[in-house]
Amino acid sequence: MLRSIILGIILSAILISSSCKKTSPTKPRLIFKFVFDSTQVRLGPTGQPDPLPAGHAGQNPLMSFMSAHYIEMAQTDTTALGRGLILYQTPNTTAGGSSAIDFSQEPFTKNNGTVYSVELDSVTPGTYKWLRVSLAYEKFGVQLYYDTTMTYSGIPVTINQSFPCTVSSFVGVNTYITSYVVDSSTISVNGNKAQGYWGFESKGIYNFQYGGTSYPYPYDFLESGQAAPGATTVVNPLFATSPIPAGSCVATGQFSDAAGNLVITGNETNDIVVTISLSTNKSFEWVEVGTPDGKWQPSIGENIVNMGVRGIIPYVQY
Repeated sequence: MLRSIILGIILSAILISSSCKKTSPTKPRLIFKFVFDSTQVRLGPTGQPDPLPAGHAGQNPLMSFMSAHYIEMAQTDTTALGRGLILYQTPNTTAGGSSAIDFSQEPFTKNNGTVYSVELDSVTPGTYKWLRVSLAYEKFGVQLYYDTTMTYSGIPVTINQSFPCTVSSFVGVNTYITSYVVDSSTISVNGNKAQGYWGFESKGIYNFQYGGTSYPYPYDFLESGQAAPGATTVVNPLFATSPIPAGSCVATGQFSDAAGNLVITGNETNDIVVTISLSTNKSFEWVEVGTPDGKWQPSIGENIVNMGVRGIIPYVQY
């Protein structure tokens, strides 16, 4: 009986103690998300609409994910790069010699995924007009066109078809890469690569008809290369008042609330979500060889020249 009374007292004390504890409320956060939009206006380096140059062609890549190396919010048109509020930066390394983005530590963000978030009470209150995002890596799908005739097991094979192709694109100013997986194949680098380095892979089975019989022809393309220095488009509408160093990939866009700003008061009770809409409108670009046909044919020397994102719009939701 005494044991039961003691047990009852202990249980009552636990319940009272539990009921007195208050659950800490979740603090509001500043959240950045990525959205990839192939219909968004295609901009050039100065933030103006930019159609494809004569003799060039492009595709809207099907983006799998991107990585952001750096996020900064700038207060004015003249706020120099690095003088705004730097929120986020992934590690660099000197393993390849000069300082470079450490690809092995780059987080990947899918469409509508969260790039970065931080509690709002740790963000300096103020009015911010511009968002700067340094992009480092993209993985996406495009169509590769192959037009050739060859002999396979003694049978003449004519191939005239598009094939799905995966592209890995390194758009950061300088990236240290040990190795990377394109689609199913790994390319080893073990060194630094400048902005515009890429690898692509297309692999599968092409079924062709001969004499009324279907034959499987395996195809496997795996290549890597480097775009010319300065060829990767980096959109910066502040090019005249707040320039970006050559070769960097710090895309700049104006916040899109009603006043064209992001306002942080320090008294927020709800999350602020910034959806960074990235234009992939013809962002995969190459130089046509021969008669322009809008089909990317690396087998005839149609080289990739540009994979830069064609502008960002940071939409603000309070």
